[in-house]
Amino acid sequence: MRKRFHEQLDTLTDELTLMCHLAGEANEAATAAVIEADLPLTERVFALNERIEALRGPCEEQVMTLLALQAPVGRDLRQILTGVHLVADLSRMGGLAQHVAESVRRRHPDHVASEDAEALLTKMGRVAGQLAGAAEQVLRTRNPEEAAELVIIDDDIDCLNRQLLALVKDAAWTGGITSAIDVALLSRFYERFGDHAVEVGRRVIFLVTGERVLQ
Repeated sequence: MRKRFHEQLDTLTDELTLMCHLAGEANEAATAAVIEADLPLTERVFALNERIEALRGPCEEQVMTLLALQAPVGRDLRQILTGVHLVADLSRMGGLAQHVAESVRRRHPDHVASEDAEALLTKMGRVAGQLAGAAEQVLRTRNPEEAAELVIIDDDIDCLNRQLLALVKDAAWTGGITSAIDVALLSRFYERFGDHAVEVGRRVIFLVTGERVLQ
């Protein structure tokens, strides 16, 4: 019985790791769509997010089943409870990548951002991808030291977010109000993507150590 229980936990971990991997792919495709104003790439983002959402339901059901039938305690209980929150975080990462793609589709065939804003958004997308990859690795290794490093990477996204907001608020901005709103929203989507990736790290730290990391 215990062997079967831990096999189910391993399966849950594998599915959560796959959700994180797909969110990273969605972010990469969404960022490329921003740069290239590419509709087929936006469709790829939507397809990837559908796969993430298709995994969400079974993961949630598995968590509830394990709680109900196994009455876990200690680290096993922490792993299951952590899984509940991770499903939501990873689903949200996929949703945020889709929001980026939706912005591109809405403005097509025009680019959603001016060249100077686009350059900063490209950097944000790359850092977001780095965070997704690091979060995926942390889910595999459950290394609390690696998990703690995610917040350091996320600082780069926060810095870029401030730069973008300063850019669109500057008196020299010539992109117009609509473009400024688009850029601010895209920046927010990337920032929140990064926040959820960091949260993955915090949840892994709690899983391993039982200690909650304050924001």
